[in-house]
Amino acid sequence: MMRAMMLERPRAPLVLRERPTPAPQAGEILIAVTACGVCRTDLHVVDGELADPKLPLVPGHEIVGRVAAIGAGVAGFGIGQRVGVPWLGQTCGHCGYCRAEQENLCDTPLFTGYTRDGGYATHAIADANYCFPLPEQDDDAALAPLLCAGLIGWRSYRMAGQGSALGLYGFGAAAHILAQVAVWQDRRVHAFTRAGDAAAQAFARSLGAVWAGGSDEAPPEPLDAAIIFAPVGALVPLALKAVKKGGRVVCAGIHMSDIPDFPYALLWEERHLMSVANLTRADAREFLALAPQAGVVTQVTRYPLAAANAALADLRDGRLQGAAVLVP
Repeated sequence: MMRAMMLERPRAPLVLRERPTPAPQAGEILIAVTACGVCRTDLHVVDGELADPKLPLVPGHEIVGRVAAIGAGVAGFGIGQRVGVPWLGQTCGHCGYCRAEQENLCDTPLFTGYTRDGGYATHAIADANYCFPLPEQDDDAALAPLLCAGLIGWRSYRMAGQGSALGLYGFGAAAHILAQVAVWQDRRVHAFTRAGDAAAQAFARSLGAVWAGGSDEAPPEPLDAAIIFAPVGALVPLALKAVKKGGRVVCAGIHMSDIPDFPYALLWEERHLMSVANLTRADAREFLALAPQAGVVTQVTRYPLAAANAALADLRDGRLQGAAVLVP
């Protein structure tokens, strides 16, 4: 038997359930979960902001664990091997986007912890083609945030371009990882937090940010690019105002509150406003190889599996520095 924290209806607390441990089908592996990160996307699912989740659902898409069983036709994995499972759980492989190496835009994807069961559990089933071998160094909880905060953050970071002055709006799990990468690459990081959040601003400076202030403040220099991790549409015009001519603003979240009206002058002079959707397996391979080179160290707060609701509440209310991780 396995244990799982289940979402039985949106906007309701997760419920701890016991159920039979599933056997992997062809192309799948069964993973004994050792850690699962708690991502803001999980909040959007639990809070009913993302429509049509699989119900009942086991949330969680930053899964670290060990291969416990292997389905027919799976190659490249062994029993006991440490693996990671990200948000992108499966793609069709034949739509126009998949054929164009844009599988993040697949017409009929499955997403871990949203349209297929995820990792808030002692065990999880995953499509072996969308799992990644993980190194043996570091502990499981430290690796978990890399599987979404790191991967989506990395895709956003690459879309932001090569400029030197980078703004990060919302200094949570993704930003604290990407700040370390940017500093390693000799970029100047400007961290934007909730107004008056001195602890988050001090945390950002400790990771190498050259400036940290409230999201309503102007940075000390024009930005080449800004990445918005906070799901707050009102940050879009503020970020556009902060970037220089030709600068980029990247909206990194899967969900955001409505963007308010803003004057065309903020977009003019060839500023770019773009969004990031999901990730590709190429993103994962690239970032998982780069993170140890950059010396990325995640700051995590551990919770037992049964405390998943408390972890979500702490994330929702802004009480975390770094990332929350469930350790079954």
